[in-house]
Amino acid sequence: MSYQVLARKYRPASFEELAGQEHVLRALINSLETNRLHHAYLFTGTRGVGKTTIARILAKCLNCDTGVTATPCGTCGSCLEIAEGRSVDLIEVDAASRTRVEETRELLDNVQYMPTRSRFKIYLIDEVHMFSNHSFNALLKTLEEPPEHVKFLLATTDPKKLPITVLSRCLQFNLKNLSPERVVSYLQEILQKETIGYEDDALWHLGRAADGSMRDALSLTDQAISFGENQINETDVKAMLGSIDRGEVYRLIDALIEHDGKQLLDRIEHLAEFSPDYSALLGEFLSVLHRVAVAQAVPEGIDNSQGDREVVMAIAQQVSPEDIQLYYQVGLLGQKDLPFAPDQRSGFEMSLLRMLSFVPNVPPGQIKSGADTEQVNPIAGDEITSAAVTDTQETRAQVSDLSPIRALLEKNDVKPSAPAIVDRQSENESMIPFDEEGTVKTLAQPERNNVQQEARKQQEVVVQAEASTSESGPTPIDTSGLGSNQSGENTKALKLSDEAGEELTHDQWLTIFPDLGLSGVTQTLAANCTIGETDGDASTCCLILNQHHASMWNKTHEVRIAMALSTYVGHTMAVKIEIGKSHQESPAEAAQRHADEALARAKVSIENDDNVQELIQSFDGTLVEESIVAKARD
Repeated sequence: MSYQVLARKYRPASFEELAGQEHVLRALINSLETNRLHHAYLFTGTRGVGKTTIARILAKCLNCDTGVTATPCGTCGSCLEIAEGRSVDLIEVDAASRTRVEETRELLDNVQYMPTRSRFKIYLIDEVHMFSNHSFNALLKTLEEPPEHVKFLLATTDPKKLPITVLSRCLQFNLKNLSPERVVSYLQEILQKETIGYEDDALWHLGRAADGSMRDALSLTDQAISFGENQINETDVKAMLGSIDRGEVYRLIDALIEHDGKQLLDRIEHLAEFSPDYSALLGEFLSVLHRVAVAQAVPEGIDNSQGDREVVMAIAQQVSPEDIQLYYQVGLLGQKDLPFAPDQRSGFEMSLLRMLSFVPNVPPGQIKSGADTEQVNPIAGDEITSAAVTDTQETRAQVSDLSPIRALLEKNDVKPSAPAIVDRQSENESMIPFDEEGTVKTLAQPERNNVQQEARKQQEVVVQAEASTSESGPTPIDTSGLGSNQSGENTKALKLSDEAGEELTHDQWLTIFPDLGLSGVTQTLAANCTIGETDGDASTCCLILNQHHASMWNKTHEVRIAMALSTYVGHTMAVKIEIGKSHQESPAEAAQRHADEALARAKVSIENDDNVQELIQSFDGTLVEESIVAKARD
């Protein structure tokens, strides 16, 4: 017997064998079981998602010798004839080859005759949108009121080309594209039945290349089996598809995060050896950035449908949301300008160099080149990632190992030769000023310079504190004079200093938080923290960070909060931040509650104001509550 391709050999013969399209199957099965049958069904969707397959299974359900059922036997005469394509009562029509109105009229002339041996005479018209307008007009009357023994099953990839008069006469079912995850799962089942060896990464390449079509996935699998001599491995599949490993995209992002221009250009030079489609490569780059942005905003919204959830989550922890949005916007503009570049490679390079050059608060001298790849930007946070109030050397060793992107790539035998990732989140928050409500201020250039100088001073204090740490253990921060302000001693700090033997309470945390002098992301992070248990250690402040803000955390924030808290209370304190839930009210929640209460009082005050009431009555006015703003109390 001749070889039968996988797409035909494993074409589903029943609803139970179908992969996906549960929303369509549910409606069809329910209508068959309750015998609520329509006379015309329209199946729409892209190629290879199961339109014709579902129509043929539905024909079996309608004409099975056992009766109308959602589970045809598959062994009776009608089922076998339909499966083998020789049923005289299932008339399959290719609309693309029968576009003339004369052919449509000839087809409909036989509608009035009863079926030869089956229960229904079924017309399966594929690619029905190819009919001419005259053909549609000839079909309308019969489609609206066909004889009881006739059923119409229509399929199309372009329902927008169908007249509304045809759409209104049919039950329409929109078939969805299949996710790569679903395609990979189905391919695994088939390859196991065929006893063909495969690599999971190779199947993910096939699943993504299929672009939602199961038929395309099976055809590509057939090709991969031949290409790899009855074995499917990632190297052969990538060579067959001419695709670029997504790991290369992660390496580009890694170089971008590190501001390493040399590594970025080296990676592009390496990619050029494969002669890639740079437009598609930039699109893949933007696709990853989109997933990273989703991971930062809603971590639970990222699934593993593309097999890269771990890497995406790691990148989301390494880059600030602001930088991701900037990279994405520059990439979109790069896609628009790519056709106007001298060549696609230079256009792609310029897009990534713009991302490298336009990142806020990174002076051109800080962008790494071949001569300074080992230099560290002291403002970027790379030297302050270990808390000065804990074991500095141990923590720095841990942080050096916390390059999640590199670790995950190495786990997959991908070894980018890049220096440690710079903590961009801490850099941004050092430079970007926030007002009391947490919104970004717009500063004039002199103000920006002052803010940057102050940020550098704060970072130098922490770096000096780290340098003073000996090998035998951590040296406490010198907090002499830290408990006072320029205008005089801090009375609250003195009060807490007298109680140095007691743990910081929740009420004290809410009281002192506004005076800690935190800013940027550190301020936002601390505002969403509550006091946790410290097991009686009064020198350590345990904070519980709301899990919805977990993406903001890194070790640098613990250092800054510890410095601010030590400065405020007048003695050395360590800070430990844990991710979790708390039943206490965080400073951010308390501030929101106070704001809501103030707004409610303001609304009541205005509504009860005599002048306001007189204006409303005199001019038939209406009070716009959204315009009411509560005035902050002194």
